[in-house]
Amino acid sequence: MSFSLLGLAPELSRAVAEQGYETPTPIQMQAIPAVIAGRDVLAGAQTGTGKTAAFVLPILQALAQSPAGRAPRALVLTPTRELAAQVAESARQYGRHMKTRICVVFGGVGINPQIDALRSGCDLLVATPGRLLDLAGQRVLDLREVRHFVLDEADRMLDMGFIHAIRQVLKLLPQRRQNLMFSATYSDDIRDLATRLLRDPVSVEVAPRNATADRVEQRAYRVPKEHKRHLLAHLIRDGGWHQVLVFTRTKHGANRLAEQLAGAGIATAAIHGNKSQNARVRALEDFKTGKATALVATEVAARGLDIKELPFVVNYELPNVPEDYVHRIGRTARAGGTGCAISLVGPDEAGLLRDIERLLRRSVPVVAAPEFAVTADPRPAPRPAAQPHHQSGRHKSPGSDSGRRDAPGPKGRGPRGAGQARSAGRSFGAHAGRRFSSSRG
Repeated sequence: MSFSLLGLAPELSRAVAEQGYETPTPIQMQAIPAVIAGRDVLAGAQTGTGKTAAFVLPILQALAQSPAGRAPRALVLTPTRELAAQVAESARQYGRHMKTRICVVFGGVGINPQIDALRSGCDLLVATPGRLLDLAGQRVLDLREVRHFVLDEADRMLDMGFIHAIRQVLKLLPQRRQNLMFSATYSDDIRDLATRLLRDPVSVEVAPRNATADRVEQRAYRVPKEHKRHLLAHLIRDGGWHQVLVFTRTKHGANRLAEQLAGAGIATAAIHGNKSQNARVRALEDFKTGKATALVATEVAARGLDIKELPFVVNYELPNVPEDYVHRIGRTARAGGTGCAISLVGPDEAGLLRDIERLLRRSVPVVAAPEFAVTADPRPAPRPAAQPHHQSGRHKSPGSDSGRRDAPGPKGRGPRGAGQARSAGRSFGAHAGRRFSSSRG
C-alpha cells in the first residue's frame, strides 16, 4: 500500500516520498484513515513504529482544508523537549509543500523567541506541559481554537507526574475537538485517562508491549557495581562498537560515567535534564555524526531521541520500573529492526532483573564476563615511597591519566596487585555463568 491510498493529499504523499518512505507502517495504515475521518484514536505503539507520521500527516491535511487564523488549531503535547523538537521537525518536513505554520515551545531555553513566534501566527503547536502553561498564563497563547489535540507518549506523561498539568491544559481547550492518544503501555491509569479524554475512540494496537523486546538480542552480565565501567569500556573497545546508548538512573551518575568513559579514551557525551537545551542538542548531534561513540542518558532525557539504526543499548543500571526496560531496549529495534541490548547487573539488582523477566515472560541469558575486564583497578600507581612492593611491573599506560583516581587504563587493565585480581576474579567467576537466585539477590 502507498501513502496516497490512505487518502492523503498529493503534497503530503510527495513529502513522504522525499523522505524516503514508500510503504506505510502498520500504525500508519490503521490510524491515518481514522484520523482523516475525524475519529478519536487510542493507539498503542512503541517509539520507532512510525507513530509521529500517523498523527502528523492527517492533522496537516485537516489544517490545510480549514481557514487559518492567528491561534493554533492543532496541539501536540509531549513529555520531553527532545520529543517536542523531533515532532515539530517531522511536521515541518511532511508539510514542506504546504503553508502550515508550525511552532514548538518547551522549557530550558529563552521564552521570548517562542512568544514572538506565537504572535506571528501558528497552525500546529508542539509543546511540553510546563512551558505551554507558562505561555498561557502570560496570556500570549490562546488555545480556544484548537480542533485537534494529541497526547503523545501518555504513559511517560503520567510516569513524570504530568497528570495535573494535563488536566490544566484540557481546561484551556474547547469541548468540541478531536483527541488522539498514543501510549506504549496500557496501565490502569492510562485506561482511566483514555476514558476521560476520548469519545468513542478507534483502538489501534500494533505493537504489544513485549513485541519490541522479542526483536532484540538480550543478555546480561553479573558484575559488581565497582567494576561496571571497566566491563563497559572493554565491551565498547574490544567489540569495535561505534555507537552505543547507555542508560543510568540518575543525572549525576550519567555525568560521572561519561567522565569515566572519556578517561578510558572513549569519546562520550551525556544527556539529561540538568543539561541546557543547546548542550543536549550538541551531544545528540555529536552522537549521530560519530564524534561521540557513547551517549550516556537518563530515562527521561532519552525519550523521543530519534536515532536510526542504533546497534547497541546498555543498561548500566537496571530501571526500577520493568516497563522502562522495554522502552530502553526498544531504542535499538526501531521500525521493525533488530539490535542488541546488554544489561550490567549488580548483586543488588537481581530482583529488578526478575521483575523484568516476569514482564517479558522469558529469561534474559546471563553470560560470563571476561575476568580481566572486571578486575581492573582504575587507580593510578602509588608513589614508590608509599608502597614500594607495588613498584615492580607497574607502569603508566599510554593515554592514562595518572592524576585522576577514576581514569581506567587501556583495555580496562589496571594496576591491581596479582593477589587482588585473583581474589576478585574468583568472587565474580563463581556466579558469572549461571542465573541469579533469590537467595543470592
